[in-house]
Amino acid sequence: MSTIFEGFKAQYARTQESELSLEEYLALAKRDPMVYASAAERMLAAIGEPEVVDTRNDSRLSRLFGNRIIKRYPAFHEFYGMEDAIGQIVAFFKHAAQGLEERKQILYLLGPVGGGKSSIAERLKVLMETYPIYALKGSPVNESPLSLFHPDRFGDTLESEYGIPRRYLNGIMSPWAIKRLKEFDGDISKFRVVRLNPSVLRQVAIAKTEPGDENNQDISSLVGKVDIRKLDRFAQDDPDAYSYSGGLCLANQGLLEFVEMFKAPIKMLHPLLTATQEGNFKGTEGFSAIPFTGVILAHSNESEWQSFRNNKHNEAFLDRIYVVKVPYCLQVSEEIRIYEKLLQHSSLSAAPCAPHTLEMLAQFSVLTRLKEPENSSLYSKMRIYDGESLKDIDPKAKALQEYKDYAGTDEGMTGVSTRFAFKVLSSVFNYDQTEVAANPVHLMYVLDQRIGREDFPDDTRRRYTEFIKGYLAPRYAEFIGKEIQTAYLESYAEYGQNIFDRYVTYADCWIQDEEFRDPETGESFDRASLNAELEKIEKPAGIVNPKDFRNEIVNFVLRARAGSGGDNPRWTSYEKLREVIEKKMFSNTEELLPVISFNAKASAEDRNKHESFVARMVEKGYTEKQVRLLCEWYLRVRKSS
Repeated sequence: MSTIFEGFKAQYARTQESELSLEEYLALAKRDPMVYASAAERMLAAIGEPEVVDTRNDSRLSRLFGNRIIKRYPAFHEFYGMEDAIGQIVAFFKHAAQGLEERKQILYLLGPVGGGKSSIAERLKVLMETYPIYALKGSPVNESPLSLFHPDRFGDTLESEYGIPRRYLNGIMSPWAIKRLKEFDGDISKFRVVRLNPSVLRQVAIAKTEPGDENNQDISSLVGKVDIRKLDRFAQDDPDAYSYSGGLCLANQGLLEFVEMFKAPIKMLHPLLTATQEGNFKGTEGFSAIPFTGVILAHSNESEWQSFRNNKHNEAFLDRIYVVKVPYCLQVSEEIRIYEKLLQHSSLSAAPCAPHTLEMLAQFSVLTRLKEPENSSLYSKMRIYDGESLKDIDPKAKALQEYKDYAGTDEGMTGVSTRFAFKVLSSVFNYDQTEVAANPVHLMYVLDQRIGREDFPDDTRRRYTEFIKGYLAPRYAEFIGKEIQTAYLESYAEYGQNIFDRYVTYADCWIQDEEFRDPETGESFDRASLNAELEKIEKPAGIVNPKDFRNEIVNFVLRARAGSGGDNPRWTSYEKLREVIEKKMFSNTEELLPVISFNAKASAEDRNKHESFVARMVEKGYTEKQVRLLCEWYLRVRKSS
């Protein structure tokens, strides 16, 4: 038999019920506390131990998290940029597992559309399937065997003989169990216990409830109702005539997900209060309360939450909600990882995606979600939020915490959703009629078109369009220009290093007021000649204070040499000088034009240079068609600027 069939059969066998006596159950509970663990404890165990990260050892993380030690949970490793929300969710389950106030509260995820609330809910439901539950055999509400024992009468005995703490006894038997107990004439040994595996598919200890039509929706979707097909055999208030199909019945000892909770009428939410606060709820008939020891997870958008919160009649309910905000991702690097995950799970995973495409889309998305800072550039704020250091680039850039304090707690709750970005990305990959591929130029076209079609307010539409024209397009022109120029220069890295080494040598001699003799040519340079050579590099870059700049560079290189056995650092290692050298290298770009243009070539030499250039661009991750498109776009931008 094939391995896949054997594996499926073995997995199915593991998920089947196993039966034991009540005495065997108590003996098992004595050995293993997970046998009677609460839903929060089982969830916490399923989430597992976190990976502890000391952010002091990573410059980017140290800027993002202020050198704190942070925890990352492998169970949520694909939830990029959600560290704060995940931390709060884990804290909820930890406190609930400890028997604190959170065990009586509804876990409520609050966030904008497409922010990841439903994905978190789905992951929590999957995690709830990890550990089995033990229930009375035949119980329609997954009733714990411990519900048979009243804490006042049996609490001490169970704790002394079996080590089961009194807090696990809720003192409430279901109407079904009360009827069975009467049939057994009080002999609880006749109850059998089954080991059940929580299952989303079979609705075992995991259920979902959604608000329906406001005109006819009632609490039966939560608490169940009478099964009219059984009324010919049982009285209406008989527990066996009841259909335990409500979400609270199905999700006992597990997890109930309430989708868009605050769209439901308030009368429908009342059973949730008693279920969480008292551990039981009333059905629609006149029998006793039904026990509930599960977790209620709700989520909705901010508009529903605001209208519900502003209603004074809902104060009692508000006090019983544990709110976790799930904003949009505000880190460009993490937003890119979200897009990469999307592409991996689609047929586009193998389609060409030109460099900077996902980064540009992520930058646009994050820019729409950020609040405009005071006396600073929004683009710089975006880079600071991504953990960059702009100390040498933008003197007006502020510290991360300063930006956050000014923005307030609601930052990230508005802007374009991840779903919006996904739809844009789909259009970009399919923009060309003959090639399924994505590039930043097509991305800007699609974004501009989509912004025009969406129902945005006029000021929002203008603001989003300005992000493309004012931030993304100019910076992409710089990026693709550098890509083209580096592909044009075959020995780009070696050329840059030679300029770097020579500049450092000249600057050092100039500072020391020493004459320099070139070991290769024997040519001698006095201080004036050295200054002239240095200015050839500095002037194209617009260095306004060359003396300070030279001292800064030489000091940096001397420190770097001390830590690397006397070797010069790479020419790209110091941002300021790297930019200076690149401007020197590319100050004369006219010679680029015959090589990068796709017009007919005048000579075989130009044709060979062009083919070599295209080949080097392809090595960088572009298709030949993209090289042509991007070069033509770059030349148009250069001509118009």
